[in-house]
Amino acid sequence: MKPSQHIASEQTPAETDRKVRHMSKTELKGAHGIKAGKMSHVMDTVPEKVSFPEEGKKILEFWEKIDAFQNSLKQSKDRPRFTFYDGPPFATGLPHYGHILAGTIKDVVTRWAHQTGFHVERRFGWDTHGLPVEYEIDKTHNIRGPEDVAKMGIKKYNELCRGIVMRYSKEWETIVGMTGRWIDFRNDYKTLYPSYMESIWWVFSQLYQKGLVYRGVKVMPFSTACSTPLSNFEAGQNYKDTQDPSVVVTLPLVDDPSVSFVAWTTTPWTLPSNLALCVNPEMDYVKVQGKTKERNQIYILMEARLCQIFKNETEYDILQKYKGKDLEGLKYQPLFDYFGYMKEKGAFSVLLDGYVTSESGTGVVHQAPYFGEDDFRVCLGYGIITRDQEPVCPVDDAGRFTMPVIDFQGVHVKEADPDIIKNLRARGRLLVSERVNHSYPYCWRSDTPLIYRAVPSWFVRVEQMQDRLLASNGKTYWVPSFVKEKRFANWLRDARDWSVSRNRYWGTPIPLWVSDDLEEVVCIDSIAELEKLSGQKVTDLHRDNIDHLTIPSARPGKGPLKRISEVFDCWFESGCMPYAQVHYPFEKRKEFEDCFPADFIAEGIDQTRGWFYTLLVISTALFGKPPFKNLVVNGLVLAEDGQKMSKRKKNYPDPVYMIDKYGSDVLRLYLVNSPAVRGENLRFKETDVSNLQREVFLPWFNAYRFLVQNIEGYVKEYQKGFVYNEEEVGKSTNVMDQWILSFTQSLVKFVHQEMEKYHLYTVTPRLVKFVDNLTNWYVRMNRRRLKGDFGEENCQRALETLFSVLYTMIRVMAPFTPFITETMYQNLKKTISPTTLGKGETGSVHYQMIPAVLDRLINSKIESRVNVMQSVVELGRYIRDKTNNPIKYPLPEVVVIHKDQHVLDDVIALQQYVEEELNVRKVTTSCDKEAYGVKLKAEPDFKALGGRIKGDLKIVQEKIRSMTDDEIQSFLTAGSVEIHGHSIASNELRILYAFEGDKSKTSKYEAHSDSTVLILMDTTPSQEMQDEGLAREIVNRIQKARKKAKLVPTDEVTVWYTVDPGTELGRIANSYGEYIEGTTKAPFRSLKGPRPQGQVIIEEESKVKDTGSISLVITKGFCQGWMNSSSNSTGNGNSSPVCPWVNVILEGSPQNGSTSCHASFLLENPVGIPVLKNVDDLLKEAHNVFGFPINKAQVYDNSNVLNGNSSLASANGKTLVITTKPGHKPSSPVSCPTPFSRFVNVAGNGNTGTIFVENPADDGLVSSRLMSLLTQQLLKLTTPPSSFYSDANKNGLWTPNNRSQFGVTLYV
Repeated sequence: MKPSQHIASEQTPAETDRKVRHMSKTELKGAHGIKAGKMSHVMDTVPEKVSFPEEGKKILEFWEKIDAFQNSLKQSKDRPRFTFYDGPPFATGLPHYGHILAGTIKDVVTRWAHQTGFHVERRFGWDTHGLPVEYEIDKTHNIRGPEDVAKMGIKKYNELCRGIVMRYSKEWETIVGMTGRWIDFRNDYKTLYPSYMESIWWVFSQLYQKGLVYRGVKVMPFSTACSTPLSNFEAGQNYKDTQDPSVVVTLPLVDDPSVSFVAWTTTPWTLPSNLALCVNPEMDYVKVQGKTKERNQIYILMEARLCQIFKNETEYDILQKYKGKDLEGLKYQPLFDYFGYMKEKGAFSVLLDGYVTSESGTGVVHQAPYFGEDDFRVCLGYGIITRDQEPVCPVDDAGRFTMPVIDFQGVHVKEADPDIIKNLRARGRLLVSERVNHSYPYCWRSDTPLIYRAVPSWFVRVEQMQDRLLASNGKTYWVPSFVKEKRFANWLRDARDWSVSRNRYWGTPIPLWVSDDLEEVVCIDSIAELEKLSGQKVTDLHRDNIDHLTIPSARPGKGPLKRISEVFDCWFESGCMPYAQVHYPFEKRKEFEDCFPADFIAEGIDQTRGWFYTLLVISTALFGKPPFKNLVVNGLVLAEDGQKMSKRKKNYPDPVYMIDKYGSDVLRLYLVNSPAVRGENLRFKETDVSNLQREVFLPWFNAYRFLVQNIEGYVKEYQKGFVYNEEEVGKSTNVMDQWILSFTQSLVKFVHQEMEKYHLYTVTPRLVKFVDNLTNWYVRMNRRRLKGDFGEENCQRALETLFSVLYTMIRVMAPFTPFITETMYQNLKKTISPTTLGKGETGSVHYQMIPAVLDRLINSKIESRVNVMQSVVELGRYIRDKTNNPIKYPLPEVVVIHKDQHVLDDVIALQQYVEEELNVRKVTTSCDKEAYGVKLKAEPDFKALGGRIKGDLKIVQEKIRSMTDDEIQSFLTAGSVEIHGHSIASNELRILYAFEGDKSKTSKYEAHSDSTVLILMDTTPSQEMQDEGLAREIVNRIQKARKKAKLVPTDEVTVWYTVDPGTELGRIANSYGEYIEGTTKAPFRSLKGPRPQGQVIIEEESKVKDTGSISLVITKGFCQGWMNSSSNSTGNGNSSPVCPWVNVILEGSPQNGSTSCHASFLLENPVGIPVLKNVDDLLKEAHNVFGFPINKAQVYDNSNVLNGNSSLASANGKTLVITTKPGHKPSSPVSCPTPFSRFVNVAGNGNTGTIFVENPADDGLVSSRLMSLLTQQLLKLTTPPSSFYSDANKNGLWTPNNRSQFGVTLYV
């Protein structure tokens, strides 16, 4: 029985090799080789191109399918709590980049907390009350003031408000979900929930009981568009540069009308309410005679402010000088007589106060006490007004003049300015009228100018809490710290009493029921208490549901108490969020108290005077401690031009557009790797987002794809599975494996340390650097190892290493980039051992814990060594770029110079990598740069230095140019140098290199250095080096064509080329053909005569520098004979099988799924034992391989048809053709001196034979196990051999890691 038939009848026992697919008889076909069964890949093949947005959509669908977020919460429910408060946004507008930035920071931190062992409840909240909602209703229903609301009715008004509060909630949920943020929308909180509002009542009642609430009249920022006062921190949120009128008016003295005070203001509308003037008591004032036509009267003003009305000294004469205090009490004639009755209280006289400055105006400030805080304070101090009098405030809540200002009644104050100026001019009281640009507060909601106006309001006493607030602030940790220590602390030191009441409708009503005389006040703390005192059932706490409820007076004979009309400022509501979201203290009391203060909050820097402030005030007042422990403050996201992002201006790309174009991960990493995470402002640039995708995400994904591709290649090549086991990691002795593992673990350690400090701004740059080290260093420098060019074990260790690094980092980066890490994890986990995956849920990377640091893998010495190598390589690349020497072209030498031999030893240890990366023939090290005639010189960068040091430039320039070699080296190490009292930074000096001595020895070198080493590079290549460079250019063109055709490295193709005859390029293509084939792992053949018959995949024509053009045609499959002709030139054994053989070409298509029509068959095996005697025997075996109809087949030797009983004795080495078309005479085949199929000769036990390790050719290799079975049968061994050796003495273990290992004789 032929060996092939005997072996083909046996099955591979599943119990002895479960990882090898079961082979059927049809798969074990042919007497002289076995086709390897095509294994089903454990991991999915990764496409060459990736769409991050599309991958993101797939992951969102996957998360939704497995309910990933809710499942993660269930898994962590028994862990320690990490408390997070989410500040509530309004749903009346769409989310912008500020929301996405803050949301991403929150998501990163809370994901990290979850993946480091905590349970993190993340509830989304909605701010549903207040001005943002009401303003929308006012606009759409043309509501201009309280009377319009009264006509409509509060119930109807509030119904309209309720109808729009969640207008964009679905869009919010969609966009927040698109960004990858995991937060609970199902279990949200809303400030309109009765439970939330009830907790607000409780908070207020606690403040009231502590004596921290009072009613008073104060001048406050007032929004006329919204008809309500604002708090000081609200007024500070929206300053704008605007243009206002600037006027100077005259106020004649009562005793001498020929002399006038001159007062300046930018709010002419306040002049009808003027009651006094104010001067600085210590400043100098003058009486002057004007000498110009326009200014010819006598005026009194501050001497330092004469410039306000005169251009120069020639325009006036000084008549008299005073101190400001000398002017106190002087009477003047009012501008208007609306409030003449106030003279009885001392109005229309000069007052003194130090707030008057010499920085602007005339030094004489007009006082309208109910429209200015300082005015109110000063006039109150002089008794001109009292707290309980009828206010002199002729402006209503809509900002319109009222009686007695009859001249401008009904006109909005800002619109009345021109009429007031016209009136003053007509009466001769206007001295100067101009326009001035200045910064002015606008309403944060309506974006209309605010006014300052005295209004009765309910206040929380904050000024008396300043020390306690600062103490609470001191117990918190802020990132960045300067916001806490400066901006926020300064705000707390100047904190004013907080007006918490608003004269509005849609909000939480203030729970104060008062008597008509305000002598009796009841503060309600709960729904239950209101029901008890009012005797009415209460289900909703909005105004339309409770305003009608009354409480009986405790005083006999007095009327019932009624609720005051005001509602709470919405900032008070959001400041109550820690308590109200859980209905504290009515529910979950212990749960709340165990988790308070919160571990973490985060918002934008604009909340410094907003939510952060209100949280701290309320918490400090209630509990004497801060409401949070850790706070991350982000800066603002501005348009690319530095302006505020504006829908009207369309000066920024829509967030959804960016996500759809680049993917959420890219946008997330861009935002958290920006200045905004350090509390600075970010100018949003789409080009930067695009660059991040190109420079970080694509290389990272390509490294992952490269890993998967090479695991597929490993499985196919060695016919064994690949399973990642973390315990095996670190056994590699390869220095680059050790380095990337150490670097990764050092990074993991760093990330753990920095995330403990909430330093996202230090973590993200290091993560970005990791991707660079992984892709641009490790993967690129180990490509051949990863592809298996250096044997199975080496390949396995490299794959293990790359797998370990990627698996580690996708878990570390999962909180930062949740989509791409999930994509990679879902594929990689298919080949991770269960012990490595660990116990518990493994369905998502976000269920996995952040990996702990593996200290055993950290080797700081290797990291330092590689750092030096990287410096040398980067310096060398710089020189190549500078001298226009592409890396494809070898150079003779690089010299590395450093005074420390240990550093040079590091270079020597990694010399091979330096040679490969810089493509140099030789690496030389030296401690003596003088031996190479190198001298460092320093030159100033005038552009960088000139504007900064100005007058000292000449001296500094001289000292820089006179710096010694040692001084320059110290500067390079330190990064700066002190010269003539100026610190000179590295970007302000240029370091040059001069060569001294024998020019013939040094002219070939170019020099460059950094803070680590100095290198010299010989940039004069030999002709042979230039030839090799051109060969690399050809390889480059081939690889580009393969990539364009979307081929992968394992695709078997033939490259045909045409070049102009007699050209330099033709010479290189011919003489370097073997090198090109070895690099591309594909046959490289000159295209002469007819075009190749194989399927053409791509045709390309490319220019190769200045040497001509090359035309490439890539066809499917390897050309005939290439496999062994390649191995013959590089193998270490016989060039032919030891047994007689014959090649066969099938003319037609194989019928069994094979793609190749070329096969090889042995006539004897082992030597001397015939297995194919005649043509019929050959047809039977060929039928097993190709599956053609045997009854129609004919065999041709050139043009001669062979009969079935024809002997094959003379067919050794021939190529025969089989056709199944009767009467058809095939063309003569191309003669091939070697078998089509790859083979090895085997020897042992006194026998010698040949095994074809594939049949047909190029259709898959036999597995290692089946090759052992074949060898056992062929050599008559008692057991299958476990190893093969390359010589009879069993030296040199054989592994089929590349084509050079075929065509050899193996010994067992």
